[in-house]
Amino acid sequence: MQSNGGDPHLGPILISHDDLHSRIGALGAQITADYQGRPPLMVGVLKGAFVFMADLVRCIDLPVEVDFMAVSSYGSATKTSGVVRIVKDLDVDLTDRHVLLVEDIVDSGLTLSYLRKNLMARGPASLEVCALLAKQTEHDVDDEVRYVGFDIPDEFVVGYGLDVAERHRNLRDVRQYLTDDAT
Repeated sequence: MQSNGGDPHLGPILISHDDLHSRIGALGAQITADYQGRPPLMVGVLKGAFVFMADLVRCIDLPVEVDFMAVSSYGSATKTSGVVRIVKDLDVDLTDRHVLLVEDIVDSGLTLSYLRKNLMARGPASLEVCALLAKQTEHDVDDEVRYVGFDIPDEFVVGYGLDVAERHRNLRDVRQYLTDDAT
């Protein structure tokens, strides 16, 4: 078990390492079944989704291709800035591809909405979304996210690829991060 590394804001474990791997295995099996005959292009949203996506692709029993894009709406803050910008774009053409967008977390829906519009404009055969985490907020993601690992409370979280100011991505679990607003 990892300690809090001296960070007094690092709160309790919300999702354990074992629960993460069990659920990701189930997501991989579902994606395998759903994409038979049409292997997906997995598009990971950096940096937060890299750990999740690495584990997810190993649980999919199909030939998959991967690419990454990076967007920013947080910077080093714990609240979204409200502005989404592409920091790194894709290297492949999406035309007539079956694209599965892999996100670490969906909360306000701002980034997801921006990415869906941007990627749909590139002519994929299909576009679905897989998110490790979906915050329980007033934003309904059911119509936008086909695969959800876990629904979580409207709390800021870190670990398993998710960070605060580039810290805590290496935690094996998903943990609550107690912001100054919550303390």
